[in-house]
Order: sequence, then C-alpha cells, then structure tokens
Amino acid sequence: MHKETAAPDRPAAALSSVSVLQKRADFLKAARARRVPCEGFLLQARQRKPGEAHGIRVGFTCSKKVGNAVARNRAKRRLREIARLALPVLGQDGWDYVLIGRAEHTAWRNFEALRTDLHGALSKLHGVKTSGGRK
Repeated sequence: MHKETAAPDRPAAALSSVSVLQKRADFLKAARARRVPCEGFLLQARQRKPGEAHGIRVGFTCSKKVGNAVARNRAKRRLREIARLALPVLGQDGWDYVLIGRAEHTAWRNFEALRTDLHGALSKLHGVKTSGGRK
C-alpha cells in the first residue's frame, strides 16, 4: 500500500487539504469570478461563501485548442502537478481554483516556468508581495 508522506517543509495535513472540483456548476461559478492570466495557463478563482465547504478545491480543463488528446493529457498532467506542489502552501482555505490550459504553451512550456507562473498568479490573486518580482 502506498503511503503519502509530507515534504519536510509542509505538514501532512496540508497534503490532504486540496480536493478536486467535479461538478460543472463549480467550474461555472469560478468562470464568473476572478481571473489571472499567465503565459502558461489561465487561473480562475473564487472565494466560496462562509457556509460552503472548507478546504481548497481545484479543477483543470483543456479545450481542443490546446491540441490533440496527447497534448491535452500532457497539459492536464502538468497542471495537476504544479497545483499539487503549490496549492497546499500558497492556496487559501475556502477558495476554488481552476487552471485552464493554453494552446501551444501549457504542454510544452518549461516546468519551472509553469511553477513560477502559478506562484505569481496566486500571489497576485491574494495580494501577497513576492521578492524578486518585476517593478
């Protein structure tokens, strides 16, 4: 049996705090909320109402504009991985995030650049200042 362990810089509880959006209604609500464009993808985010579920939720989508099935699956795998690495640390409780793949970018962009895009988008979304940013 595979046991998931926490990275040294993250508590074990943070790994299980991210769940996946599955209902179309949740994707539509996120589409009407805030957007942060990045070179590698588009981030949509909404803060849920206080009475709704707790935790961080994330969804992924790639249209046929991204490419054929191979390119779309590659893009979604890469988006899932950057979300897995960043959201437990930088995401906020009570928020839904949707990462939308971009044609010619998501599937083939440098992985570290994608991670940087997500860190920057989350910082911009939540008003967190990062060091080393553009002036």
